[in-house]
Amino acid sequence: MTGSAPQQTQSQQSPGNTALTVRDAVIDFARRVGMTSIFANPGSTELPMFRDFPADFRYVLGLQEAVVVGMADGYAQSTGNAALVNLHSAAGVGNAMGNIFTAFRNRTPLVITAGQQARSILPFDPFLAATQAAELPKPYVKWSIEPARAQDVPLAIARAYAMAMQEPRGPVFVSIPVDDWDQPAEPLAQRELAHTLRPEPAMLARIGALLDDCARPAFVVGGAVDRAGAVEDVVALAERHRARVFVAPMTGRCSFPETHRLFAGFLPAMRERIVDLLAGHDAIFAIGAPAFTYHVEGQGPHVPPGAQLCQLIDDPNVAAWTPEGLIAVGNVRLGVQDLLARAARPERAMPAPRAQPPRAMPPQQGERMSVAFALQTLAEVRDPHGPVVEEAPSSRPVMQTYLPMVRPGSFLTMDSGGLGYGMPAAVGAALARPGERVIALIGDGSSMYSIQAIWSAVQWTLPITFVILNNSRYAALQDFAPVFGFAKDDPVQGTDLPGLDFVTLAAGMGCAGVRVSEAAPLAGALREALAAQGPALVEIVVA
Repeated sequence: MTGSAPQQTQSQQSPGNTALTVRDAVIDFARRVGMTSIFANPGSTELPMFRDFPADFRYVLGLQEAVVVGMADGYAQSTGNAALVNLHSAAGVGNAMGNIFTAFRNRTPLVITAGQQARSILPFDPFLAATQAAELPKPYVKWSIEPARAQDVPLAIARAYAMAMQEPRGPVFVSIPVDDWDQPAEPLAQRELAHTLRPEPAMLARIGALLDDCARPAFVVGGAVDRAGAVEDVVALAERHRARVFVAPMTGRCSFPETHRLFAGFLPAMRERIVDLLAGHDAIFAIGAPAFTYHVEGQGPHVPPGAQLCQLIDDPNVAAWTPEGLIAVGNVRLGVQDLLARAARPERAMPAPRAQPPRAMPPQQGERMSVAFALQTLAEVRDPHGPVVEEAPSSRPVMQTYLPMVRPGSFLTMDSGGLGYGMPAAVGAALARPGERVIALIGDGSSMYSIQAIWSAVQWTLPITFVILNNSRYAALQDFAPVFGFAKDDPVQGTDLPGLDFVTLAAGMGCAGVRVSEAAPLAGALREALAAQGPALVEIVVA
């Protein structure tokens, strides 16, 4: 998932062949770097891009632009390569912005193109034109451009790909006028570009010395560990130092096996609680994670008194606001490997293992089943190494207790907090992982932001089990309300969601489903859905 771009093959066209068009040059480049799946929703200003569509490419249709970007995000995170996205002018980009924001927070490499009206009529503010198109997705793209000339489009796409893949990775944007595609162009020269940088050795040496000399180290891991393919290296480093390992707040990937003896749990996005949970450790090493992500205002120190903070991060912007300590910037895998190359210190005593949770009990007669019981049952019947895409914010703490993730690349969620990512991301992940069954664990409120993703899963006969936790409300908001002064029984306006029928919604898009409201049939319903040939949905009514 790190290193150079996919090997580029020499173009079939000679530089002097004037029959080559902008479309030809862009398709040739996309083929070289492995962007042969195009995630899109069509519009008139994009149609010329897809004339004479190449047989070795696939067009992945989403029924709304947020679905398109979500599918591309799940695909890119699962393959480790940038995904190509095509949106429709200003309205399409606007519809997609929620998931573009999520892709930016997820550090997902996406090359996003959008149609623009013909250059000759842009001075007349034509219908479907995007005014200042390159400004629209900012600041949630790494780079954006509308090329000055049609002939500049292929080079803009090549530059966009390089910037999307350069750490910290992220989405980029190119606006392309509709009449550019048939203009003559030159082929792009072959080139290879490394996308990772090694952290500064002297700073790593200081971090290594701190870890060697401390008595009770703790690691805090984030999504960049998994993005860099560094999970096994981090496990080895934690075992060497006998460090307890916490997951950073709001982390969207599995960066440490949650059944490992050194796994210590999840940090909340609250300053005081982070300090409490890290108390007793004298060295805190944030690896591939901010130090720290907060959700509510807090007071006091960022780390426990007497503790020293250090960090290895691939994002210099995150490093710039880290409040204190030693900070190394660069590729996480290369940095951890350099730390492992140091001479091993004498072994410390192994810290006490994390306490195991009690089993969740089935509901009493007449009660709804708990989320804990539902997820415990899912954990018992699923492949423990299979991929899970989650967007059930109010159930996430319960998931973290009863549905452990154990394999690198096995878990995706949104780093942004924006809804509408999970269902389409599961589609993208399934396209990227043929032969593996993907579980999409989604809340009832979250699912309604991008329910159209089920249709795409049906069209591609993808092995996805959509598990909808239906508690008939936006539970995360109701649970969070006391932080803002609501009394325990105060109503929270706009958070009740009565009357949603997900089995009927799925059936309308060609997906079989079942609704489970009692504990006894749950395991059987989940097993059947996990064994289905294509997509299947299980709606679980929970307390």
